[in-house]
Amino acid sequence: MSDIRFIIIGIVLMFSGIIVMSVFGSQFSELTIQSEFDKCYEYYEDEPPREIDCDAGFQDKIFAFTPAVILIALGVFSIIKGIRGTWDQDVKPEDMVGPNNSFDTRDEPKDSDDD
Repeated sequence: MSDIRFIIIGIVLMFSGIIVMSVFGSQFSELTIQSEFDKCYEYYEDEPPREIDCDAGFQDKIFAFTPAVILIALGVFSIIKGIRGTWDQDVKPEDMVGPNNSFDTRDEPKDSDDD
């Protein structure tokens, strides 16, 4: 796989990790604030708040953020791999085509394709 593809895949993975974190992270922001107090509550739109176990809430928070962190870490790894690799435009010396180099393996000028 070429290096540019690794960079593009890394950007897509990081972006999707950020999207997952922003979508699922909003419901856990209240739990983070409530961690300063002794009791944690879960709020509903149509019911009164219900007391929950803070440790169970933090476990849910960890389970929600783990896929996002994994996506972001894979994206960073992929971008670093793409940056550190050899670029697509690097050509081996034996594959170069130009005035002094060609794919013509014949050494004699009369053996060239220009005849």
